[in-house]
Amino acid sequence: MKSFRKELHFNTKTRRAYINITDYVESALAESGIKEGLCLVNAMNITASVFINDNESGLHSDFERWLEKLAPEKPYEQYAHNGYEDNADAHLKRTVMGREVVVAVTDGKLDFGTWEQIFYGEFDGKRNKRVLVKIIGE
Repeated sequence: MKSFRKELHFNTKTRRAYINITDYVESALAESGIKEGLCLVNAMNITASVFINDNESGLHSDFERWLEKLAPEKPYEQYAHNGYEDNADAHLKRTVMGREVVVAVTDGKLDFGTWEQIFYGEFDGKRNKRVLVKIIGE
């Protein structure tokens, strides 16, 4: 069995963002040479997320509105965590959206269902963040 590791790096211009990273992951898969196996993609920061969903801008706006209702950014003082930082809402949003995804690799391709794409969700941006792509298989 082979193992391949690659890091993706992001620094968004906004506090929150949704970035389709499917092409980056597919590129890493091609680089790995692995044809059958599993591909793990996970956020390496506690205020960011990796998830699978549809690449539709209306849905991304829905995520933003829904998450802001669940864990509004402001007022900052509503959160016990906020003291040194003002990102308690980002921690909560990440918990809801998830840390990672695992996608089967079949015949050298990501084995997606209809409309599935991989996204990086940023909830406390404007600084350097990492995403790990780890692929194992043959």
